[in-house]
Amino acid sequence: MRIKIKAITLFASVLASFTSAAEDNFQKAYDSITGADIGKHVKEISSDRYMGRSPTGPGEKLTLDYLTKQFTELGFKPGNGDSFLQPVDLVEIIGNEDQVLTIGGKEYKYRKDMVTGTSRTSEFEELKNSELVFVGYGINAPEYDWNDYEGLDMKGKTAVILVNDPGYESGDPNLFQGTTMTYYGRWTYKYEEASRQGAAGAIIIHETAPASYPWSVVENSWTGPQYGLWKDDGNKGRIAVEGWVQLNVAKEIFTKAGLNFDKLKKQAMQKPTSVKLGGLTASVEVKSKVKKSVSNNFIATLPGDKAADEHILYTAHWDHIGVDTTKKGDQIYNGAHDNATGIGGLLEIAQAFTELKQPLSRSVTMLAVTAEEQGLLGSRFYAENPIIPLNKTVAAINMDSLNILGKVKDISVNGLGKSELDDYLTTAAAKQSRTPVTGEHPSAGYYYRSDHFNFAKVGVPALYAGGGNEPVDEATAKYRKKMSLIVTGCYHQPCDKFRTSWDLSGAQQDVQLFFDVGYNIANGEAWPKWSETAEFKRQK
Repeated sequence: MRIKIKAITLFASVLASFTSAAEDNFQKAYDSITGADIGKHVKEISSDRYMGRSPTGPGEKLTLDYLTKQFTELGFKPGNGDSFLQPVDLVEIIGNEDQVLTIGGKEYKYRKDMVTGTSRTSEFEELKNSELVFVGYGINAPEYDWNDYEGLDMKGKTAVILVNDPGYESGDPNLFQGTTMTYYGRWTYKYEEASRQGAAGAIIIHETAPASYPWSVVENSWTGPQYGLWKDDGNKGRIAVEGWVQLNVAKEIFTKAGLNFDKLKKQAMQKPTSVKLGGLTASVEVKSKVKKSVSNNFIATLPGDKAADEHILYTAHWDHIGVDTTKKGDQIYNGAHDNATGIGGLLEIAQAFTELKQPLSRSVTMLAVTAEEQGLLGSRFYAENPIIPLNKTVAAINMDSLNILGKVKDISVNGLGKSELDDYLTTAAAKQSRTPVTGEHPSAGYYYRSDHFNFAKVGVPALYAGGGNEPVDEATAKYRKKMSLIVTGCYHQPCDKFRTSWDLSGAQQDVQLFFDVGYNIANGEAWPKWSETAEFKRQK
């Protein structure tokens, strides 16, 4: 009996010692993640030398070479056979700057009043006296008993569409998801649905609040080189012309049609709405330079031990807007915050995993995707052509524009409540004395606006979180106010540059948290599930 007791005691002692060593090992890896190291990566790849990291541009090779060097030195293996790269067939479309949209005898100017273009791989597309039809929010959603296109024949016509979805300004919690934007509110959906309806064109009415960004973002992001995934059919299933107009232009058009814009908008918030715009037509010629090109996703893997075929996926987009030679002054969109910070986080998490002495049970894979700024194209291509089978992809954790405003007491989660990944996040956040909260501005639909969304669409539980609103102390609160004034308006602008004055301790918090979440999933056997209320389901 004494021998058995001694054996049990010895086993317990060894187990406790092993557990303690594992905890110490994890803590060392956790602590190896620093804001300073994140900043080094951000400073490098957002420098002018990288020319704004546009897909297929001169900065792409520099960025991919940098990632290859860093991950090779860390001991990560190529994720695509013997290569770190996954080629992504893109088409580059550059529309003419002298486009003119003519409606009701008046000409509207490109960039100033409107932006039009095409997703077709065609050198010439046009709207020629295309009848304008206001279709409310341009939504066909049977599950919400909503169809703005009901009874309409849109062939040859152009849909005029409100941005966001009906619940946003009405504030009615019974309409869609209330003030939280759904995918139906995204511009990508609106063009897709207009195409399914057989329309010739679609024009979205820009409003800063429901769009969640000013006209300058439309002006900068939807002009110059535009990218799409290459389609052998020339993407003919897409509408011929896609566009935006300023709010004042829309109101002028509605008035010319003998209609009250504000009254019709209020109606569209309450019930499906469609009305012809008084016989008004739209005409515009889109002349494009079309070039097929190849960009690349970057993928690197740290193989697991017991379940090496099961992967935890971390994602961040490496690309930004590039260079705009039509602008005066600074022409380089360095993309330091968006999203050199995410790439810095990716590298720091990778480094932390290599600090661990014990091998992980599951593999950890880092995916830096291309062409996010052009409509999440790199992640969409990967989700449609996965290197790791989707049924072996346990979860995805995305980083896009990390916190540059210092430490916080909360953690902002876009899509809070959508999956069991929130449970892992809550546990990791508690170690930092932080509390998960619903992401800021749910009306902006941020869960549908970054690369994790493409994984969610194919059923992989995906986490998108970062930052928060409650500073840890008064000094941080003062810093946040000061830095917010400096960086406000820099989204998709040349002023999104690396600043030595950034407080990256908040980014460090988040990256450590994401490392913790991935570590626990990688060393477990559970497969996080979607919640019953989520619109996503894991594919079998």
